[in-house]
Amino acid sequence: MPRKKKFPRESVVSMTELVLPNDTNTLSNLMGGRLMHWMDVVSAISAQKHSNRIVVTASVDNISFKHPIRLGNVVTLTAKVTRAFNSSMEVRIDVKAEDIPSNTITESNSAFFTFVAVDQLGRPIDIPEVEPETEEEKALFDGALHRRQLRLILAGRMKPSEAKELKSYFDIP
Repeated sequence: MPRKKKFPRESVVSMTELVLPNDTNTLSNLMGGRLMHWMDVVSAISAQKHSNRIVVTASVDNISFKHPIRLGNVVTLTAKVTRAFNSSMEVRIDVKAEDIPSNTITESNSAFFTFVAVDQLGRPIDIPEVEPETEEEKALFDGALHRRQLRLILAGRMKPSEAKELKSYFDIP
């Protein structure tokens, strides 16, 4: 039986946090670990909305910090599912920091997290497919297979020679 399909817009979650003193390091910048925690929370909720299941974090792609987020900034994290495989799904998170007094918004970073939907006993369970609508969603959807294969290779769960989608990017026999 074919799996049900859902649109990325059905999994959009936005979360807003105020950077308080206990969130910062000695330079009054948001601690990276705190931001990663917020990213995990917002993306897990997005994955739950897509799958209607309990989800567990399977992997986190590279998180690079383009700009520091300062004490007193308002941080907005937006997440949505970009592609679903059998039981796993990729979620993109975009992070923006707003300095309200100066009326400036800075794009801090973005990342991809992967989640696996599980049943009540913790076993992976099938989830709906993703049907992208916009050009951006289609590009993220198409790139997700490449990112997935790269994750599996880096985790030692796939041999580079098995990564058919990546062969065009690398000289893989």
